[in-house]
Amino acid sequence: MAVPQKDAKPAKPGGKEPQPLIIAKTPAEEQRLKLERLMRNPDKPAPIPERPKEWNPRAPPEFVRDVMGSSAGAGSGEFHVYRHLRRREYQRQDFLDRMSEKQKLDEEYLDKVEENQKAAEARTAKRRKKRDKLKLKKEMAKKAKVESKEDSGKEESSESDDNSVEREAEDDAEVPSFVMGK
Repeated sequence: MAVPQKDAKPAKPGGKEPQPLIIAKTPAEEQRLKLERLMRNPDKPAPIPERPKEWNPRAPPEFVRDVMGSSAGAGSGEFHVYRHLRRREYQRQDFLDRMSEKQKLDEEYLDKVEENQKAAEARTAKRRKKRDKLKLKKEMAKKAKVESKEDSGKEESSESDDNSVEREAEDDAEVPSFVMGK
């Protein structure tokens, strides 16, 4: 006969089933497990962590009361205070150096981007000018062709049949002309 235990809790009718414990062995497997956990309930919003704030050193003190040298009293406990202040000052100077280097790189990048944009605009303007020039050339050739047809049509109707025979002989002797860009 089974004896009920005190610690055993009855299963809840609408409760969650216990999930087996899976230990990820690789980063890819860990990522897969996290994605599976997120996709179990797609309606639940996914936690997106904020970007951590950049470390900022404490501002240097306005007024230093106990100015000490590097010897700081041989054998005294003040040396540890000096060492701590020195380390903190070096950290602050390193931070300022890194920030100035970062600002310099950002400025160089922005200058390069601006230079690239100007070069791209210059190339675009040059190509636009070339396209417009070719377009104008085509329009002029088309107008010349239409005018030559109109002129030839008027001349043929006004001249006699003898002139037309001579003209045909002359047309055959002409060198053909070509329009560039077609």
